[in-house]
Amino acid sequence: MSNEKIQAELEKYEATVAKAVAKFPERPNLPEKRLYTPLDVKGPEAYVDELSFPGEYPFTRGVQPTMYRGRLWTMRMYAGFSTAKASNERYRYLIANGGTGLSCAFDLPTQIGYDSDDPISEGEVGKVGVAIDSLADMEVLFDQIDLGKVSTSMTINAPASVLLAMYIAVGEEQGVPASELKGTIQNDILKEYAARGTYIFPPKPSMRLITNIFQYCSQNVPKWNTISISGYHIREAGSTASQEIAFTISDGIAYVNAAIKAGMDVDAFAGRLSFFWNAHNNVLEEVAKFRASRRVWAKVMKERFHAQKAKSMMLRVHTQTAGSMLTAQQPNNNIIRVALQTAAAVMGGTQSLHTNSRDEALALPTQESVTIALRTQQIVAYESGLADVIDPLAGSYYVEAMTDRIEKEAWEYINKIDELGGAVEAIEKGYIQKEIQDSAYKWQMDVESGARTIVGVNKFTIEEEPPKGLLKVDASVGVEQCKKLADLKAGKPINKMTKGRDNAAVKAALDELEAACKDENENLMPHILKAVKTYATLGEICNVMRGVFGLYEAHVSL
Repeated sequence: MSNEKIQAELEKYEATVAKAVAKFPERPNLPEKRLYTPLDVKGPEAYVDELSFPGEYPFTRGVQPTMYRGRLWTMRMYAGFSTAKASNERYRYLIANGGTGLSCAFDLPTQIGYDSDDPISEGEVGKVGVAIDSLADMEVLFDQIDLGKVSTSMTINAPASVLLAMYIAVGEEQGVPASELKGTIQNDILKEYAARGTYIFPPKPSMRLITNIFQYCSQNVPKWNTISISGYHIREAGSTASQEIAFTISDGIAYVNAAIKAGMDVDAFAGRLSFFWNAHNNVLEEVAKFRASRRVWAKVMKERFHAQKAKSMMLRVHTQTAGSMLTAQQPNNNIIRVALQTAAAVMGGTQSLHTNSRDEALALPTQESVTIALRTQQIVAYESGLADVIDPLAGSYYVEAMTDRIEKEAWEYINKIDELGGAVEAIEKGYIQKEIQDSAYKWQMDVESGARTIVGVNKFTIEEEPPKGLLKVDASVGVEQCKKLADLKAGKPINKMTKGRDNAAVKAALDELEAACKDENENLMPHILKAVKTYATLGEICNVMRGVFGLYEAHVSL
């Protein structure tokens, strides 16, 4: 059928719609177009340039030729709470129940580089993740877990270099060389300035630490993903799907620019860059977002940075279901939400996935809730059929049109950020923060007005009893961590792996690190690793860097 014939038939259809709408007015917040046809997608001549085949540029249809038909995504459940011992037990439980990768959550003091005995840490130790004060804690965290076999992701940013050094040291103790370690550190400081807030140092030294990790790992830890450029937290803060990928890819551009400026060849490091997307509630929009993001990144790497290797152009992504979409009301509804978000991530072509638990709007998840979340992935993988075919929604008039629309909107944001001087400048000027805040405000106003329905919150509500059986982290965890730190600093062994530390060796390593920090041409990773191996604490190492680099203070100029 010709386009002219389709257009004529479409006009006939539209003429009938007015009567239907008069009788049954349409709901608010729906897509502008109610129906998509071949007129909304590019013709077959655009197939190779815009879609092509899985594993081929521009990777719209996936980064691997056979996707899940050969190997399923990594089922990487995010976990960590209380002490290293308690988290180690949860990790081993997840592995025993079919988890294929680990994802470490750290408590707030760890995320901002303070030890558990620092006054600023009081009341927060072990609450939102595991407390890691030194290599001694990391040894316990991965006790009886073979780092040569497991892939580990660590959600850590400002002190990412220190936690990575601890992981490398544990691997060496297990007999696993750094060259064989597999995993990811988030290491994405720009989104911390824009959307999350767990930063320590100003942008310049922070970018130095990131490029130091790129350089060190390219030579010593080649299987490690050196950064997970994160749109997840940007979306959690309230952005739209288009903003999520645009702002994140702009951050990626800044990291690539910084690495090239530091003297690295783009193809030497770009293949180890990874991304982190949110799987939100609108299933079809999310599928289109995943597809569009791969296309945008491939074009950026090929056309802007002139990458030559196909791997340098692949946007590989870890995904987490949307924590901000979980509700404290009727928490069992979250199981359905997570299942739909899982389906979106799988149809979108993610490389690894964490599924949130039903009770995470209320507390850290119980073991039962985590099991349900993991089983959700397994049911989608083995029973739904969604993993049996590559890019199953390709060719859908709606999904293809929305993929094009999201790509177009993302480029408009990226071009605007370029005009402002890049991601760092856009953050310093408050542009990205304001765009996110405006989108978040609109969403919340739609919920409060009823224009957007959230089941169990503003519609279909019921009287509920207070929740029972929630996981709570006892305040004694902080007391226990402080006691272990006191023993460590006194030179006492605090676990079966740890010998008493030599405080003279600690001081010498920290002095060496301080001198290295003052030399802008020095890669800090070897010095941080040396300090870690003396059992210098996270806080001691970060305090040295605070003394040289200073602290970042957020300021917005709109």
